[in-house]
Parts: sequence; structure tokens; C-alpha cells
Amino acid sequence: MSYPNHSSASSFILTGIPGLEDAQFWIAFPFCTMYFMAVLGNITVLLVIKMDPSLHLPMFYFLSMLAAIDLVLTTSIMPKLLSIFWFHSHEIDFGSCVVQMFFIHSFSTVESGVLLTMAFDRYLAVCRPLHYSAILTGPTTAKLGLAAAVRGIVIITPLMCMVTSLSYCGPRVIHHSYCEHMSVVKLACGDTRPNSLYGITVATVVVGLDSTLIAVSYMLILREVIGLSSREAHLKSYSTCGSHIGVILLFYMPGLFCSYAQRWGQRIPVHIRILMADLYLLVPPMLNPLIYGMRTKPIRERVLILLRQRRIQPRY
Repeated sequence: MSYPNHSSASSFILTGIPGLEDAQFWIAFPFCTMYFMAVLGNITVLLVIKMDPSLHLPMFYFLSMLAAIDLVLTTSIMPKLLSIFWFHSHEIDFGSCVVQMFFIHSFSTVESGVLLTMAFDRYLAVCRPLHYSAILTGPTTAKLGLAAAVRGIVIITPLMCMVTSLSYCGPRVIHHSYCEHMSVVKLACGDTRPNSLYGITVATVVVGLDSTLIAVSYMLILREVIGLSSREAHLKSYSTCGSHIGVILLFYMPGLFCSYAQRWGQRIPVHIRILMADLYLLVPPMLNPLIYGMRTKPIRERVLILLRQRRIQPRY
């Protein structure tokens, strides 16, 4: 597929999914469906938690943060992605590209921090129930959420400064569906090793540290659960922990795969790399409301109550 031969000095061309250009129109439909489900699910979680005072607890505040982050992540890529797939609108100006890049990478880092705080919350609830309310007070909950947000912004801001300081020359075609850091850096002239080194270091440290601490939290939870006498409690805890770990793996593994594949995965077909990168920002936000929200009894019951009330409302 051909792209415009020109792009202004302040714009790039996003290809979409290289190698699958003819199929992109149809690929957009499942992508759009996943986006719709992610938006509907996360907005539902936010509204239910806001409307029910009994859900104004640390666990649900963290869940609200996760829902808001997922809305930002999916919305940061989908409008432009659909315009590429359906309307062949490939050009994006440099400023918009950097803003999109910032939102994708910073909020992905913030989400990692929120997942870690949620694992810590579950550890306290299961392993230290008598100290839970004393440790996770309102101010402490706010500080943990703020720390996750500040960490994500502080870590990614230098990366954006390095990107904006580079000079770009030659063809300005980004072989990606969105402005991913290394895909943009590859178009720069001069030495880009600091960008590459900083980017891969951040990805490795954040994913390595957070995923290790999350794994330790769930191992401690499972060890505590094994000591329970109730078989039903065992099954419920295994089911909950298993689903949580599954979603966490879906968030971390593709993200790390995409970071390494952009640098050293030349043997991996480019359309596989790009599809993985797209799904990484769509599948977890779609599943999080189901796993963390609808599997949580208070939220599920509240949603069912709202649906029943809507069904029995008199019609005039």
C-alpha cells in the first residue's frame, strides 16, 4: 500500500499494521468492539463506585483509578487507529504524536503502580485483616494513588524530552499503529542510544520490580488461604487469585514483549509485533472491569440492582 510521499517537517505517517493493509478495514471491527466493551465496562465501574457510598473504600478507590487509566489508555490510540483503518488518515503532526506517546507510556507505568497497590491492598485484607483499616486510612490510600501517578509521570517525562530534542530526517513513516517510543526514535538522525537505553531500562525495571512484588503478594495470600479449613474458601481464593494473575500477565508480558521486540525482534514478523502492541492496550482494559469489577460481589450486586430497577420502571 502506498502512502503520501510528503509529510511536513512537523508530521509523521502512521502505517497501521504493515503487511496487513488490505485487511485493516475488517480488523478494525473487532478492535472497535473491544474498545466499546472497555469503555462501557470501565465507565460502569466508575459510576457504580461513585453512586454507592458503601463502596467508598480503599479497594474500590484503587479500582476506580484502574478504570480511569484504562479509559485514557484505550482512548489515546483508538480514534487515530480507526481513522487509519477506515478512512486512511495516516498523517499525525509531531506534537500530537508526542502527546499520544506520553499518554501511552506514562499511563501504562501508572497502571503498573496501581496494580501493585491493589495487590498490596489484597495482601492486607487477607493476611492482616485486623490491621487493614489502621494501615489503609483515607490519607494513606490517597498517597499510594498519588505515588503511582507521580512515579509514572516522572519516569516517562525524561523520555519525552529526549524524543523532542532529536532531529528527524528522511522518510517520516512510522511502521506502527500509534506513536510508540522506539518506532519514532528509529526515524531520528544522530545518536539514539540514550533513548534506547533509557527506554529499555525503564521497561525492565518497572515490569521486573512491580511484577515481582505483585507475585510475592499473591504468594503470601495463597499461603494464608492454604491454612484455611474451608474447601469453599480455598476454591474461591484460588479462582480470584488465578483470574487476577491472568490479567496481570496479560498486561505485563505483551508490554515487555513489545519493548524488546522493537529493539531485537527483527526475526519476528512486523505485523505480529504491531498486533501484539495494539492488543496490549485493548485486551487488559476490556478484561479489567470483568475480573476486578464484576467478579467483586458488591459491584456485581449493585449493577444487578440497577438493571432490575431500570427494567421495572413504568413506561408512559
